[in-house]
Amino acid sequence: MDRLADRIGALAGSAVTVCTPLSGGDLSSVARFALADGRAGVAKSGPDVAIEAAMLCAMAATGARVPEVLAQNDGLLLMALVPGRSGPSGAWDDLAGQLGLLHREDDGSAVAAHRSPSRRDGDGRYGWSCDYAFGKVAIINTPADAWPRFWAENRLLCHVPHLHPRLARRVEALAARIGEHLPVSPPPALLHGDLWGGNVMAQGSRVTGLIDPACYYGDREVDAAMLTLFDSPPPRFFDAMALAPGWRERQPVYRLWPLLVHVRLFGGGYDAMAEQALEALGC
Repeated sequence: MDRLADRIGALAGSAVTVCTPLSGGDLSSVARFALADGRAGVAKSGPDVAIEAAMLCAMAATGARVPEVLAQNDGLLLMALVPGRSGPSGAWDDLAGQLGLLHREDDGSAVAAHRSPSRRDGDGRYGWSCDYAFGKVAIINTPADAWPRFWAENRLLCHVPHLHPRLARRVEALAARIGEHLPVSPPPALLHGDLWGGNVMAQGSRVTGLIDPACYYGDREVDAAMLTLFDSPPPRFFDAMALAPGWRERQPVYRLWPLLVHVRLFGGGYDAMAEQALEALGC
């Protein structure tokens, strides 16, 4: 901790008075700190924190509440402390409003800004300028103009080499029929990308911040579906989001990606949940 405190102080330009590790840092090192100048925040270190900082700034530009990026350099990200506790239990109404800000349509300039110059121009309504990762699991964000193609290639087939044969075959079968399940061109929305309940900070009925993003542009139903993995949003939450007809039938498609990530990160205990999602899709 002493070395980390020195790095935080040098980057923040103020001496560190408190530096304590935080639980939940499965995929990166996370610590809470206080500075002599009165500021308090969270420090995250790892190979992808520069990407996370860019994602937080993109989200903040929509008006959605996210941790303020204080500084970032050399594998260290400093963010302002977000009050409250993780979990949206009493803040579903405000969360729907925050997602409304995050997902609102723009003129396409934001999407264009996150295309990689190394990839073909015009090949990126959906995706992000670079790939990301959850630990050892790559998040492939190669842009695509057709949403079903993006989902099949970047969210399903990329896992196949890492799954046991039976599950792999079922995922391949779904990918081959993905056009039966997903719209071709939903409006590209800026997604949080890893929006399970633990990444929603709330205080009472107010969302205080959306944390730990894995952003890209895609169908906004992805964020809504991910919230159902470990939580049970009330019907009024989905009513407020005003999702397109058929959204319930599409939820298993969108839940499958995080389930496959969990299979790879945490072992076969999530196989059954992935199989259930495939069963619901007739695969």
